[in-house]
Amino acid sequence: MATWKEAIQDVLAQNGGAMHYAEIAEKIASLNLLSVGANPAASAAAILSQNIGPGAPFERVGVGLYALKAELRPEPQATVQHAEAVAEQSETGALRAFGMFWQRDLVNWALARPKLFGLQSEGASQVDFGGQIGVYLLHDRDRVIYVGRASDVLVSRLRAHTTDRMGGRWDRFSWFGLYGVKEDGSLLEDTVPWSQTVVIETLEALLIESLEPPQNRRRGDNFAAVEYLQGTDPEIERVEQQRFLAVVADRLRRP
Repeated sequence: MATWKEAIQDVLAQNGGAMHYAEIAEKIASLNLLSVGANPAASAAAILSQNIGPGAPFERVGVGLYALKAELRPEPQATVQHAEAVAEQSETGALRAFGMFWQRDLVNWALARPKLFGLQSEGASQVDFGGQIGVYLLHDRDRVIYVGRASDVLVSRLRAHTTDRMGGRWDRFSWFGLYGVKEDGSLLEDTVPWSQTVVIETLEALLIESLEPPQNRRRGDNFAAVEYLQGTDPEIERVEQQRFLAVVADRLRRP
């Protein structure tokens, strides 16, 4: 199986141009080029940042954007310096991870501490986002009916809404979290001082992602959060299999 460096080179060569490190990681996972772990975007970003400069195969051409150095055309020095200056700017948005329109029925709410399983892309390891903090939306199909905040534990707030006055009114939920994900799948509970600019950019990005206004042609500035697809709790899958087997056994017993 290929190494991360080899896999990144293959994907960039196939693409024929610059790609964001998160897109590179997603492509590597979809092609099953290697075992990507729980946070393939972070792994790709780390390898890319370690392999730029003289004699290295990759070139950073923008914030989060990389290309194969061999495929880049020589540019005027002023343009190169400007690109490097832009690339050095950090992605400062406060949001680190989010999930959109996750299904309520795929979470085992009967547990005292339910699991909110998500994965960055197909083939990646699952992550439990139950301990995430941030804000969340409750949906009745495609309509937002409630906005809440989770300053302690996200899953506890959501679980409470399965039995309170909102209990029978929502079937999906979206969440926007402040914690990133480590390569081992645990949450990175870092604290970062935010400027007014970061707060404003984060609010704009959150509203654009959650409301999807038709006149906004791009995401908010410095939106560095990674979207996670919903995974199914293995316990729910086990229960469904038991129900299926029970139905089959009942049918076989009938005359």
